[in-house]
Amino acid sequence: MAYSSKKMQIVFASAECAPFVKTGGLGDVAGSLPAALVRAGAEVIVMVPKYATIKDEYKAQMEHFSDFYVSLGWRNEYCGLEKLEHDGVTYMFIDNERYFARDYPYGFFDDGERFAFFSKAITESLQHLPVGFECDILHCNDWQTALAPVFLREFYQGLPLYDRVKTVFSIHNVAFQGQFSDTVMEDILGVAHIPAAASQLRCDACSVNYMLGALRYADAITTVSPTYAAEIQTPEFGEGLDGVLRERSYALQGILNGIDVAGFDPATDKRIAANYTVEDRTGKAVCKAKLQEELGLEVRDDRPLMVMVTRLTRQKGMDLVMYALDRILAGGVQVAVLGTGDRDYEDGLRYFQHKYPGTMAARIEFDPALSQRMYAAADMFLMPSKFEPCGLSQIIAMRYGTLPIVRETGGLKDTVQPYNEFTGEGTGFSFSNFNGDEMGDAVFRAARLFWDNRDAWNQLITQAMSQDFSWTRSADKYLDLYFFMHPEIERPAAVVEAAAEPEVVAEPEVVAEPEPKAEVKPVEAEPAKAEPEVKAEVASEAEAEVKPAAKPAAKKTTTRKTTAKKATTTKAAASKTTAAKGTTTRKRTTAAAKKAAEAEAAPEVKAETPAVEAKPAAKAPAKTAAKKTITTAKKATAAKTTTRKRSTTTTKKTTTKAAATKAEAKPAAVKEEPKPEVKPEPTPKAAEVKAKTKAAPKAEAKPEPAKETPVSPAAPAEEKAPSKKTSVRKATAARKRR
Repeated sequence: MAYSSKKMQIVFASAECAPFVKTGGLGDVAGSLPAALVRAGAEVIVMVPKYATIKDEYKAQMEHFSDFYVSLGWRNEYCGLEKLEHDGVTYMFIDNERYFARDYPYGFFDDGERFAFFSKAITESLQHLPVGFECDILHCNDWQTALAPVFLREFYQGLPLYDRVKTVFSIHNVAFQGQFSDTVMEDILGVAHIPAAASQLRCDACSVNYMLGALRYADAITTVSPTYAAEIQTPEFGEGLDGVLRERSYALQGILNGIDVAGFDPATDKRIAANYTVEDRTGKAVCKAKLQEELGLEVRDDRPLMVMVTRLTRQKGMDLVMYALDRILAGGVQVAVLGTGDRDYEDGLRYFQHKYPGTMAARIEFDPALSQRMYAAADMFLMPSKFEPCGLSQIIAMRYGTLPIVRETGGLKDTVQPYNEFTGEGTGFSFSNFNGDEMGDAVFRAARLFWDNRDAWNQLITQAMSQDFSWTRSADKYLDLYFFMHPEIERPAAVVEAAAEPEVVAEPEVVAEPEPKAEVKPVEAEPAKAEPEVKAEVASEAEAEVKPAAKPAAKKTTTRKTTAKKATTTKAAASKTTAAKGTTTRKRTTAAAKKAAEAEAAPEVKAETPAVEAKPAAKAPAKTAAKKTITTAKKATAAKTTTRKRSTTTTKKTTTKAAATKAEAKPAAVKEEPKPEVKPEPTPKAAEVKAKTKAAPKAEAKPEPAKETPVSPAAPAEEKAPSKKTSVRKATAARKRR
């Protein structure tokens, strides 16, 4: 397949985006993920409505890029594109004051029309992007942009610019789907005359569902955690969309959110009372004391401080909190809650603050700066959600060394590892059922650890702060999805190299391991003096000489060949020195040449024999022959100890026995049999060599190196030389007669 050298070009559409506008987790994702994608080598344009609530400092930086009209049902609406570069990311703000010049992003009677316009403006804007930017991926988020894949397919399919566009739809909370009266089908959307679109958008007899349209039209569907991706395919969590999600489960995957680790860093955060790190957490104690003083709580470091920063809704587990709060506060745990929401929960928190002064603090307001101080100061962070797609609060809490107490659902289950008192593993505490008593038990499990085992508590904080929740990993997974849908585009080199690095490093390590081993053996062999050690170490030398590359496979091959053939030591020694010496030894033309070859091979007699013993691949007949020869060698040694002068008759017998043994052990090597047989050992040194090596056929073939060794007496060896020649002749004649 031919790869394109162009970068992956992504349009990321979201109804909110930090730092311009943010009401929840979607704003954090849209503010962090595009920047991570840019760092990974992609080109990204983020499209956001130009709300009136955006700060003037950002509006002043915007430049008018383009304007056009968008058809929406029977109307044509103005659309302007305002461009802004911020932290390496390009932002395009959709400008239409009739729809977006309001005090708050959502919650208006015409939200269906407002965000239908936003979706149509996104698809129309793909024709008005900067020169050289051709959209490969249109990534839409939640119901506010859910109609963009529908419009793209129904109104723009077949246009060359749009043919390459693949759509991704991310579910941040399946509970908010964008359901409206079916009157918008023709009046606003303009798809009532398209049967396929009308039927796939309709969720009942008189309603349409924007998110349902995206689930059926998008090329890929993602959600914000693996557990949540599985949960929304069940009736309990699917909010009526579980059926279509099961149908399209092949296109659905969960990718865990991250956080801006630079923005949420206790070591550099200027919003907290004192900075601290995972190694030095003294600043956290300062933050706790300051917050206790600020909220009117007792300033005590011996009481655990548990906080909540949340919307006060049932989804966030406020029913459980109201049930168990009396027990928690009476048990000695300080509690502080920040947030707004349902009136009943707000009044309940005020009641407990009045009942437990100095122990309970309720701040019914929205204060981002205070929330940051609470993350940094608390010991525990309570998050007992009924369902939680991902959740960022528990991740931020761990980043600041505040241990989360969560219910095992969605992203809470994926991000918080429950504490194991036996192994010490974990990053927080959890409970499984949506039950107030279970939540209270989890709170007191944490509190008891705080009171009773401060070392384990501190270790748990270290583990929580050491977790990696950066956007880098998440961005890589999104890129995997993008490049899967566009296989013709080559992935950026930086990403490919990062993935290949472990393999490149591993290869030389495997190759290098045998080399030092081969070098160490001969070095160790030099100082060794004891005879048993000399045998083993010289064997390593011999192997290293035969195969300089020191490959184990080559050694095994050499050993098997030696064992199978039972070649004489003279032959083995000659092959390791030079071919000329081997030829001289085999032919035995002169006694002088024979002595020279055998003298050089003397250390190698010991080298080859251990190698043969170490390989149990020898055949059974060879083992029997070796045993018989060893017995013969022992008898010969005893006779030599009594007297060094042996008669010609004894020599003949020894030679005859050796010949018989050779004939049995080596039926295949007839030509080489006379070589060891002609070599009986009349000297004590040669007999010792035979006994030590435990390979008599080879030892008998190597008697004469002992003659030239300084340790052996030279005079007796010279006297017996003539008798050897006579013995050779007689032994040869006797064998021929057989």
